[in-house]
Amino acid sequence: MSLGIIEWWVREVGAGSALVCLLAALAGMARGLRRPRGRTTGLARKVLRLPAYLLISVLFFSPCFLLWRPLPLMLSAAARAVALILGALLFFPGLALYLWARLTLGEMYNVSSSMGAQLYADHRLVTRGPFALVRHPMYLGIILASAGGLLIYRTWTLVFTTVTFLGLVLRARREEQALAAEFAEQWEAYRQRVPGWIPRILGRR
Repeated sequence: MSLGIIEWWVREVGAGSALVCLLAALAGMARGLRRPRGRTTGLARKVLRLPAYLLISVLFFSPCFLLWRPLPLMLSAAARAVALILGALLFFPGLALYLWARLTLGEMYNVSSSMGAQLYADHRLVTRGPFALVRHPMYLGIILASAGGLLIYRTWTLVFTTVTFLGLVLRARREEQALAAEFAEQWEAYRQRVPGWIPRILGRR
């Protein structure tokens, strides 16, 4: 099987996998809009509403569509193979981590922003599954998948998303502020026990 055919299959499967994750996020967003709101931080009450969701989606996905052009790179067959392998090792585990975390959150899933975060009125702190490894598995998965996608697809869109998704660090801080205010000692114990982004390979301190 030629490298071109393998690249085509990886890209097709990757696109389908990314679509599954996007649909899972949209389903959780739609359900979250109907739930009673709880504690918020920053400008969450103004930003995290359906009109703002729609506007932000347009502002994000429009450049993604317009920038879907190949990067001006001339790679040898060996370099393409290496990029495909490394990309797949980042992209697919990243999507799997995202989906695992999304399903683990279940009804606690909500969308936040770097400008503010919002909890539900009956919010519970989720610490099982991937959240027992890192505090932000969904965001870590998105960053890994975007970096891997850049190696697989090599388009300007993936450059845009990779740079944009680094802003998830700010969003994570907003969420932590809300969780710390809501769960106090329970959150602090969890924060001390579980790292934010990089799992502890050699066990807990």
